[in-house]
Amino acid sequence: MRSPTVPIAVTAALLVSGCGAASGDDAEQAAGVATSAPDARLTLVADEDPVASAASASRALFDSADVVVVARDGDAAGTLLGASAATGLGVPLLLEPAGGGPADALSSELERLGTTTVLAVGAAEGRGEGGPEVVAVPAAPDAVAEVTGLELGEAREVDADGAAAAVAELDPERPAALQPTGAEPAGGEAGNGELPAVERAEPLEDTVVVTTGAPEALAGVATARAAGARVQLTGGGTDPRGSAELVELLGEQQPGTVVALGAGFGAEEGLDWKLEAAATGAQLPGGGQLLFPQHFLVALYGSPGTGALGVLGEQDLPASIERARAHAADYEPLVQDATVVPTFEVIATVASAVAGPDGNYSTELPVEELRPWVEAAGEAGMYVVIDLQPGRTDFVTQAEQYRSLLELPHVGLALDPEWRLGPGEVHLTQIGSVSIDEVNAVVTWLADLTRAADLPQKLLLLHQFRVDMIPDRDRLDTSRDELALMVHADGQGGQGDKQATWRTLRQTEPDEVAWGWKNFYDEDTPMLTPEETVAVEPRPDLVSYQ
Repeated sequence: MRSPTVPIAVTAALLVSGCGAASGDDAEQAAGVATSAPDARLTLVADEDPVASAASASRALFDSADVVVVARDGDAAGTLLGASAATGLGVPLLLEPAGGGPADALSSELERLGTTTVLAVGAAEGRGEGGPEVVAVPAAPDAVAEVTGLELGEAREVDADGAAAAVAELDPERPAALQPTGAEPAGGEAGNGELPAVERAEPLEDTVVVTTGAPEALAGVATARAAGARVQLTGGGTDPRGSAELVELLGEQQPGTVVALGAGFGAEEGLDWKLEAAATGAQLPGGGQLLFPQHFLVALYGSPGTGALGVLGEQDLPASIERARAHAADYEPLVQDATVVPTFEVIATVASAVAGPDGNYSTELPVEELRPWVEAAGEAGMYVVIDLQPGRTDFVTQAEQYRSLLELPHVGLALDPEWRLGPGEVHLTQIGSVSIDEVNAVVTWLADLTRAADLPQKLLLLHQFRVDMIPDRDRLDTSRDELALMVHADGQGGQGDKQATWRTLRQTEPDEVAWGWKNFYDEDTPMLTPEETVAVEPRPDLVSYQ
């Protein structure tokens, strides 16, 4: 019985095939091994116990194995060298419990595989009484090479943090002899018994194993390499959209099946659709498909064609791109833990003093007028935010008009409640506001759009400089991982007032939101330098200039 599975629409990966198949008369005596890809698009191996995790990984990728390698849980030397042996032989690596505990998972998996011979490496006993024949070997490369007939590569020392990555990189044709950093080489000779030759199964060239690299997954990583599956580490995260390397791999190779290996994946809600998004290969400017904290956005704010609304419109498109890049460059030496991304925040609907033909006191710029700016920014590696000043209409209605732009992977959305009017209100007489229910309706609309198109995470930015602009913001729907939500404190004036506004707004935050800061060239007294801006506590994830 395979591990629990979840359907996912990911689809052919470049994987490494093994060697060591017997030939001629030897093939008749060779130990048999059979692999098969999981039945479902996504298989979850999320056992917290390393012994159970090793058995589940074997169950996901192997149908049978006359020979199996066994190491003892907690024996770093035996597990690492066992990984080298299993990868070279093309057989599963299983673990037996430390301290002689119950071995139900190990015994059950050996029985399911039909194992007749166990190679016990290091401290492992192999649980041989009444079961498979056990060939014991110390955790010494020469001893393992002698009993297996493998041509091992040079010994390589690895620490605990790098163990999973080292195993993932093993070459089945000549695996390195992995050993713990600083460990004394094990001595001794192989014990009694003979290990039969192993005929490798066909490699699982259409399967990718995704892993956080957590310790409990180490044996499973070796089993995946032994089966000929490609293994990709996520860097520790459980959201596949957060790894630029994984997004690139899935997009290029389009694997038919994916195995998520590591206990953390069990708690990652929506893993199936997140993998579907990653499998598109679409990357945000700066890499990956998650915005924060991986990215730090530096934006020019305004509307094309006019400098009256902000610095974005003070120059033509090529000059605006260069100006945005120059602003972003000022932050690159100051922000070491995120990728600095130049950004346009484009005012697409402009608050108007007159009702206009539609009576909503908002002028909607045509999509085709904005498209050259949006597309050129994307080609230049920039992010774009479409900003709405809706007047007397609602935000969802206006956002729908720009759906074709929001369906691009590098485009997010900003809501400006200052310009959201109630019946009978007019701009510059009243400061507008928006109900949290209307904001949450935008959350649902934009998240559904993002999910339906398998897009990278989108920014939904909420402009605010007074608490009453978004009453009850503590009820903001933060449940949709398709979006990165941000409150953008865009007040102007003296720095004492701006800092006070910043502190006040943060008292009403949901913890899940990111924060943005605006620098005004003319209205701030004085405008913060980049060094002073990144010193704001907490450091913003977006800085815009107007």
